[in-house]
Amino acid sequence: MGGFGVLFEYFPRHRHPKQRTLNKNFYLNVSKGIFSTVKSFAFKASRRGWGSAARFLAFAALLLIPAACPKAFAFQFGGGSGGSVVQPAPPIQVTQPQINSTTYQGAETTDKATNGVLDLSLDDAIARGLKFNLGLILTTQSQLSYRGSQLQELQSLLPTVNGSLKESVDQTDLQALGLRGAGFPAIIGPYGYTDLRGSLDWSLLNISSLQNYLASKHNFTSAQLSVKDAREMVVLTVGNAYLTCIADKALIEAVQAQVDTAKVSLDQAIDNHQAGTSPLLDELRARVDYQTQQQSLISAKNQYEKNKIALARAIGLPLEQKFQLTDQAPYAALDNLDADTAVKQALANRNDLKAMDEQVTASEHARTAATAERLPTIKFLGDYGLIGVNFGSSHGTGNATGSLDVPLFEEAKLRGDAQQAQSQLDQKRAQTSDLQGQIGADVRDSILDIQAAAKQVEVARSNSELAKEALSEAQQRFKAGVADNLAVSQALQSVAQADNQYVSSLYQHNIAKLSLARALGVAESSYKMYLGGK
Repeated sequence: MGGFGVLFEYFPRHRHPKQRTLNKNFYLNVSKGIFSTVKSFAFKASRRGWGSAARFLAFAALLLIPAACPKAFAFQFGGGSGGSVVQPAPPIQVTQPQINSTTYQGAETTDKATNGVLDLSLDDAIARGLKFNLGLILTTQSQLSYRGSQLQELQSLLPTVNGSLKESVDQTDLQALGLRGAGFPAIIGPYGYTDLRGSLDWSLLNISSLQNYLASKHNFTSAQLSVKDAREMVVLTVGNAYLTCIADKALIEAVQAQVDTAKVSLDQAIDNHQAGTSPLLDELRARVDYQTQQQSLISAKNQYEKNKIALARAIGLPLEQKFQLTDQAPYAALDNLDADTAVKQALANRNDLKAMDEQVTASEHARTAATAERLPTIKFLGDYGLIGVNFGSSHGTGNATGSLDVPLFEEAKLRGDAQQAQSQLDQKRAQTSDLQGQIGADVRDSILDIQAAAKQVEVARSNSELAKEALSEAQQRFKAGVADNLAVSQALQSVAQADNQYVSSLYQHNIAKLSLARALGVAESSYKMYLGGK
């Protein structure tokens, strides 16, 4: 008769030293200490006809109990020289998302489009961006991932307590073990035991684990600061998209005025040609100018609608939702800017620099942890529980073990870990130094852009006024018949160019001010003040 083994566990980690599990090849190593008792039981059971009943009960336990409690028990019917309960899967490995400037151009869209036209102010757009922008969402989720890593490192410093309940039933084929002859029964069992036990595993002293926990703590702080910096990026991205739409709208209005002016010139050329006071060439030239302005208007409207789509994507607005901009961005000078003072303010305020400082500190702890791998560790392991044929006849047993572990020869691993940690630390320090320089460059570039754009606005405004005055003069001369409409055509082109330059310079001035607020690390709190001037 073949043998079988059953094991039921709440936690597979702990195994009692008296446990015996039989594999499918009916192999079981029976200790000599219990052989005589089991032999007597098996002989009596065979004489009284209990063998079939015992085998039936064992098979019933084998089939029914795991099926009734699949989550509470683990079943093993192993092969080879022995089996073990299936170990739990390792922790889930979370891949950090790649976040760049393109990421902030998308958003999570959860709202449904509504009927009518939605009025959208700059404040509303930024508020929606801070709620739905994809870059901020991914950065926030990365923060939660770092928090999980911190908790995992913390657990290595805390005691681990497990509980287990085991029920073992075994039957042995002695002849398969080579125990043959008179006086030896062919089969012994079934026999088994019940074990209810709690265990404690605690690393009392592990400097490397402590340093790794401190590193994870600073990494989590860095992730929190990165979320704050991501909010600044959202304000810059959404503000840029909104200002772009404002510029497009202003350009459409300017081009529409040019179309209307060209239409007046075309009508005047047609009337003069019909009256015989001007040649057909003047009419053809005026018609070309009119159609050119119409093409510019079509292109400007198309670009406006595309940029509105980009704005909707950045703030999570449904693309089917119709909306109109309610805010304008008139010219407001921003004077008295001192570059050195602004750089100092930026270095004190920028959250991405603070986050990088935290990463440097985390890398320093990781470097210390690598060095501490050479130090001894002290660990305590213990368990206590009840074991017996059943709970009624069980007895309390336990053990307590303290260990001092010292690495004697793993020099290659220790040096490798130290070199990797040092390399990471050097990289973070270099990146921090580079970021400090980049912040200074961003601040100075923004100030230069503001100053240049302010001058461009003044020049473009003057050019626009002069071009319109020249157009009016050319139209009057053509109407009086003292000149052809070539001057009118040239004046129309000058007006169009001046208007485009004026709209572009206004946009550049406003985006430069918003970029300065971002460079100083105050975009979320002070964007209104910078766009409105000081």
